[in-house]
Amino acid sequence: MARIDYVDDPDAPAANSVVPSVVAVVRDDRGRVLLIHKTDNDLWALPGGGHEIGESIVDTVVREVKEETGFDVDVETITGTYTNPHHVMAYDDGEVRQQFSIAFRARLIGGRARTSSESSAVEWVHPDDLASLDVHPSMRLRIAHALEDRDTPFLG
Repeated sequence: MARIDYVDDPDAPAANSVVPSVVAVVRDDRGRVLLIHKTDNDLWALPGGGHEIGESIVDTVVREVKEETGFDVDVETITGTYTNPHHVMAYDDGEVRQQFSIAFRARLIGGRARTSSESSAVEWVHPDDLASLDVHPSMRLRIAHALEDRDTPFLG
């Protein structure tokens, strides 16, 4: 399903849903960040997705990383919350979702890279190389906050 992100755009469609979602910042032993190339908006992003009924938010992180990348992770901490009401995602089925995302730092514990219906590529990217990738500004913000090793999570 295709998607268009709108941030601070007065012509953006009005939101008609809110879905709690997660992203995971996973780093390998060389300091690289795990990224996926998303099939819905053709951008690079952290692995993540929507919270489902019957699971804890930690279960959501673990499931989404596994589904989108093939890797197993252990969730360590929250790095930020992102709830900008002026950031909406319009899907081709008519859903217009207001941003509601919680970012977590997670530790790699196993698995092997593989793609999914939501990810056309899975890559470990050194932070110095992030500038060369097509990454949405809101995702860049999540990565930056996680790499800062903040004492407290970003609240926004």
